[in-house]
Amino acid sequence: MEFAIIITFLVCIIIILRILFGSSKKQIETIAKQETLDELAKKYPDNIDICKEYLNMLHNENVKVEEDKNATNSLYIALSNKIIIADVKESYTRIQTIAHECLHSIQDRKILVFNFIYSNLYILYFLIISILKLFNILPYEMMFLAILIVGGFIYYFVRSYLENDAMIKARFLAKDYMEYKKISSQEEIDEIVGQFDKLNDVGIRTVNYMLLLTVMIQIIIFCGICIIR
Repeated sequence: MEFAIIITFLVCIIIILRILFGSSKKQIETIAKQETLDELAKKYPDNIDICKEYLNMLHNENVKVEEDKNATNSLYIALSNKIIIADVKESYTRIQTIAHECLHSIQDRKILVFNFIYSNLYILYFLIISILKLFNILPYEMMFLAILIVGGFIYYFVRSYLENDAMIKARFLAKDYMEYKKISSQEEIDEIVGQFDKLNDVGIRTVNYMLLLTVMIQIIIFCGICIIR
């Protein structure tokens, strides 16, 4: 009975958060796809060159930089100190996206490494207790559920801190970079940055919602397994 109550409560929370903070993929794509700004962004260097220039501005030139044409998302890997840039040459958003990953590279390394290790352990813990419960060999379900909940919120707070920090600062780093390069006029830069602000308003809310949603779905799945087993 208690597991059903928890599931009902979390589903209600998800619906409320979806209404308040969620956004559709179409909404994000509409903001991100601006042909006029895309044309302006084509004047800027290749992705790898932009990335290296950002790292130089941040005084962190020892980061490895690679471009992966098959990747859909850019990524900073803390353990190998490497930035992998997705194939985003056609979009003006690349100027801020690359800044975002470069900013990850100068965040507190202890937190970055902790996030990497803890995230994997958290997922592993969820899988183990779920499998054990499926085979009905997991005692004290409420205790393991409590650990999952606490662990989930630690995962959320650490990850959201890192993402929010990079997303907020990326806008300013991108603006400084464009003003330094003097490729675009100040009016064009202001127009691009204004669109970054619109994108970030939606993006920050969406990222935080999706991180919290991930945690709540795992709790719901475990509670569902407890009900049927």
